[in-house]
Amino acid sequence: MADTTSRTSRQLRETLPEWAGFATAVQARRPDAGTWCEGWTVRDVLIHNTGNAEEFARVLGAHLDGHPVVTRGFEERELPYRALPDAELWSAFVTRCEQLVEVSAAATRELPPRTAITWTGRQVTPGFFAEHMREEMVLHRWDITGDDATAVHSLTEPWMTEHSVRDVGTPLLARGSTGLDLGPTGRIAGRLRAPGTDDVLVTATGAGNTIELVPREGEATIESDPATRALLLWGRRPADPSRWHSQAGPEALRRLRTLLSGY
Repeated sequence: MADTTSRTSRQLRETLPEWAGFATAVQARRPDAGTWCEGWTVRDVLIHNTGNAEEFARVLGAHLDGHPVVTRGFEERELPYRALPDAELWSAFVTRCEQLVEVSAAATRELPPRTAITWTGRQVTPGFFAEHMREEMVLHRWDITGDDATAVHSLTEPWMTEHSVRDVGTPLLARGSTGLDLGPTGRIAGRLRAPGTDDVLVTATGAGNTIELVPREGEATIESDPATRALLLWGRRPADPSRWHSQAGPEALRRLRTLLSGY
């Protein structure tokens, strides 16, 4: 893949500060190299984030133009990029990120910050799109590099956990809850704790799921450093399992880990 990281715009780097780290990680490895994302190579990760950048810009731009569009699924948005040679895929990734940054800047100028925009069936605000692209880059960079210093630093940032809980919480639990036999009255709850922050409380019932930041109270199901907790929310695990601790017992841990399967 050609090295174009030095030729990207300053606006891109300011709006998506994690872009350079993600790009460097991608370019440092062969496209067919494996990753921590189950079943995905580095090329698959790049395809995914190229499709993400395009869809974020498409949905936000359509709202700006007054003609909202329905969010496309992963398969539809990623399919065209799977046919591209590696060099063209990389160029497409850079272009789509630049377009997202341009649309995000226009949305900041033209829309009130709390404007409701439909994304995958739920309501988000204009700032969601660039921030979620940042989260995708942090998470999928970790999929490529594992627990290096840059990954741990980025995952530790409070906004990562806050965005995961407040802006992605509902779909984040959807896949995992289908693997739990809760019945009409069943319920499981898990409390994830990291030093110096509120707990993350996840709950699944037959009627639906919730995830929220709540004050520290009682016993935690899992205690860990903040970076590990962010990984756990997305169905990932740090290379060093001693970074998390629990006295909840195997069954409670199994059910919580099933709920937190990611998507």
